[in-house]
Amino acid sequence: MIDENGEQLGVMAPFEALKMARERSLDLVEISPNAVPPVCKIQDYGKFLYEKDKSDRAARKKQKVIVIKEVKFSVTVDEHDYQTKKNQAVRFLGDGDKVKASLRFKGRQMAHRDLGYKIINRLIGDIGEAGLVEFMPRMEGTTLHAILAPSKKVEAAPKKPPTRPEPPAGAVAQPVGAAQS
Repeated sequence: MIDENGEQLGVMAPFEALKMARERSLDLVEISPNAVPPVCKIQDYGKFLYEKDKSDRAARKKQKVIVIKEVKFSVTVDEHDYQTKKNQAVRFLGDGDKVKASLRFKGRQMAHRDLGYKIINRLIGDIGEAGLVEFMPRMEGTTLHAILAPSKKVEAAPKKPPTRPEPPAGAVAQPVGAAQS
């Protein structure tokens, strides 16, 4: 039993604790019901709910929502397009998101699935330290999928704020709004 000031009153019968709470015009709130004996506190129940809601909100704010971004390839992907999509996947992983690499086979391309596996496996190899393979490449219908998750080192890296470019040496800085002559 704990009173409204946070001081322990010791172990007592429930009816005694309830009587004490009513005398003080407060409620008897069960704080941890699983403890032996259960811990109860004399306080306003509305205040208890407010504090509980406030702590739940703070816990939700610290949670990271995991988003899956998709990068689509084709069997006939050109080198520049491949590099662009690979860089996009690395950026997504750096931001802490998961990446789904998918490759759709069209028509007779299904006869050459090995080309699709080579492209996805090359992507996995090129990403290297930026991500970990969560699901190895597998076929689902006419699409080949692989899911990559950010590695722990990349996820823990702090984001630095963008820096302003420095003016070239010898340049004269003018205040904003100053007339140029």
